[in-house]
Amino acid sequence: MVAGIYLHIPFCRKRCSYCDFHFSTSFEKYRGKLIAKIGEEISFRKSELTEPINTIYFGGGTPSVLNNDELEFLLNEVFKNYNTSLIDEITFEVNPEDVTNDKLESWKAIGINRLSIGIQSLKEEDLLWMNRSHAVQNGIDVIHLAAEKGFDRINADVIYGLPDLTLEQWETTLREITQLPINHVSAYCLTVEEKTLLKKLVSKGELEIPKDEVIESQFTQLIEILASSGFEQYEVSNFARPGGEAIHNANYWRGLSYCGFGPSAHSYDGKSRRWNVSNNSSYMQADFNKTDWFETEFLNDNNRWNELFLTGLRTKWGVEKAAIQQLGGFRKEEQERIDYWSDLNCLKHNLHALELTKKGILFADKIAQDFFRLT
Repeated sequence: MVAGIYLHIPFCRKRCSYCDFHFSTSFEKYRGKLIAKIGEEISFRKSELTEPINTIYFGGGTPSVLNNDELEFLLNEVFKNYNTSLIDEITFEVNPEDVTNDKLESWKAIGINRLSIGIQSLKEEDLLWMNRSHAVQNGIDVIHLAAEKGFDRINADVIYGLPDLTLEQWETTLREITQLPINHVSAYCLTVEEKTLLKKLVSKGELEIPKDEVIESQFTQLIEILASSGFEQYEVSNFARPGGEAIHNANYWRGLSYCGFGPSAHSYDGKSRRWNVSNNSSYMQADFNKTDWFETEFLNDNNRWNELFLTGLRTKWGVEKAAIQQLGGFRKEEQERIDYWSDLNCLKHNLHALELTKKGILFADKIAQDFFRLT
């Protein structure tokens, strides 16, 4: 078995209106101390992962604000403390406004081989209310530049379900996206999170979220247009051309272990989940020999069963029957649910797995929750 490493870089130059992830916009005064602390955590926890590491993922926040020395330091700590002999993918999340020729060359030289670029929208008015720092053409130019510099594993992040986004505009966006030199698209439906500027704008009536039927139509468009351009939907929100699947994320969905380093980062070892404190100051002051800087949830069989369905049904691989049998197999009422969703042409099963149909993908979370065990 292999495992992954996630590095959370909680720095952002400005706050996007829809984002509720953990980050700071006032990081310059302590960035060196926090980067050093992440390096310390990487070293301190080296005994937790004995499996070879095959992926490293820099997320945030905005990893692309890191300078080359900071990036090299963190990667060196990983390579020094873990078995990286099977490393196949190092992903770096990037905001378009941070990208330069020199940075692309440095990232490639240091071993970054996959970029995830936050395009989000190809409408200027969307980027404005989102409080994004880049313009539409800037995002497009950055993708072309990255490809010219030799990056052949590029993901474009886009969002649908946006205020005032028509089906025609969404179709235009998708067709433009598929013409770019990318091999992966991550498309997420806009969620109105509490304590965000977007929530205030919606509450005041300044922005209006589309109705559910419009969002469903946009999701259907997404699947159909990307498929016609050679992108396979291998997870509800993720699409790849042949060979372009995100290995790190696929490992998450298939239940492999990973360690997360940095404030608010999550880890999973098959038996428990843990997450670091979501406060930069508390994290920097943490004594790693103590346990007050993270929380742990130990997973019982019901937890593992529920996660198996929540993650597995979202993917093209489905829920493996071998994993189901390890947790005791189906109960009578669960077999009845299989029959129910199969009769609706939402679920199918073969010798090895239980999978969603194209119709079932529209109801992935609802179907997964229908199999949850509470007792």
